[in-house]
Amino acid sequence: MTFRITDTVAGTQPIADTSTTQEHPLGTIVRAKDPTYGEGEFVYCSGVASTVVGSFATIHEDGWTTTLLAANDIGRVGIAMSINVASQYGWYQISGKGVGKVATGFADNGLVYATATAGTVDDAVVAGDRVKQCIGASAIDTPSTGLAEMEMDRPFMDDATAA
Repeated sequence: MTFRITDTVAGTQPIADTSTTQEHPLGTIVRAKDPTYGEGEFVYCSGVASTVVGSFATIHEDGWTTTLLAANDIGRVGIAMSINVASQYGWYQISGKGVGKVATGFADNGLVYATATAGTVDDAVVAGDRVKQCIGASAIDTPSTGLAEMEMDRPFMDDATAA
């Protein structure tokens, strides 16, 4: 993917890059466009250990930190656009068509659920762990091994505590 920021924004960090220096205010949301995937929205956050491109992350707005998505999480969800590990800064996709890490057997048009593997989702139903406002747009291994296309509209998890 080659998303390029289309908004006028202070800072210089491209969507697919990670930086050890904070280049934008944390929580900045920008629009960017990719020739294949179209337009999406991205939020700037600090990273967490073991993050890879495509990792699903819970975004904590109280400091714009992230944790790899896990069962029973509550909060906004985004997909890491870079290997954005601890003490680094990068972008997380929160809307549009993107690519995320999925478990074996993930099917096209599947609902999205957190799994026991942090940062990876599946289409197997797990009560309370559905990532709402996110749906699979391809089966596993499209566009590449272990990944699937996703359609997102500011996804979140609420541990089934909300209607």
